[in-house]
Amino acid sequence: MEIFRQITANNIELKEYPFLKELAMEAYLLENEDVLRLDSENFSDVAVLDAEIALKAGRKTSNRDGRIDILAQYGMDYLSIVELKINEINESTLLQLEDYLQERLQIIEKHPDYWSGEAPEPKWVGVLVGTSISPELQRMLQDGYQTEEGIPIAGLVIRRYRGSKNEIYVITDTYFKYNYSIRDFSKFRFNNKAYNKARLVNAVLKEFVENNPAITYAELKTVFPDALQGSSGVFDTFENAQEVYDRTGHKRHYLNPDELIKLSDSTIATSNQWGVGNIERFVEKARNLGDEYEIENI
Repeated sequence: MEIFRQITANNIELKEYPFLKELAMEAYLLENEDVLRLDSENFSDVAVLDAEIALKAGRKTSNRDGRIDILAQYGMDYLSIVELKINEINESTLLQLEDYLQERLQIIEKHPDYWSGEAPEPKWVGVLVGTSISPELQRMLQDGYQTEEGIPIAGLVIRRYRGSKNEIYVITDTYFKYNYSIRDFSKFRFNNKAYNKARLVNAVLKEFVENNPAITYAELKTVFPDALQGSSGVFDTFENAQEVYDRTGHKRHYLNPDELIKLSDSTIATSNQWGVGNIERFVEKARNLGDEYEIENI
């Protein structure tokens, strides 16, 4: 049976504009890594690390080597193997991804620079990306599917459309159910709003600067020293943060205009590199600043 799909947005007629090859889908995701976000909590800050990584004996079920489409990092806690299909993702695709995940330690052994988190080893999540999903796989992922080793699996269905003036629109459906534990510290409440780890840091610094409008960059560093975050600091100047993004292609800081914070002598960008270990240090520091910085784990 053929399905005719027509979408209209603000009186703009959209026509399907499918990816013709997996490499085209891969290229799109490399340039638009935020599409790989899985939720608004632990898996919202994503960075693509590499693509087309060879994996020896990666296809155990077919007794041959494999190749990872995309390696991504979620926050400071998780690495992810992303498997792409130009058509449907299904149980066969899941089996291929599980083969790769069984050999995941090869990646860190051969490329130790891929992991810069605080823990000695990363947690892992598997991601399947296709242009449709089988009903069986959809049910499995919505029920919170995990591998035998406890690695959660997510599924993304990407559909691309083109408007009458060649505007490109992409619609993504995500199938993912992750069972958060208290130890994950995945969500916080501050000023009656819920935040994930990195967004909490941004909100607290905005509040602190609003309460201390004359504070300078150097003075703010004494309140929130780099050691709270670890590798790159709680915040940096906008210019430095933008340079890191321009040079590496990865956003290590929040750079949108509404995310930047204006000090008396500069504009800063807060780090989005927060995991279980360093967010605990930051929360403890913030709570010690006074009752107005009350933070609740939720």
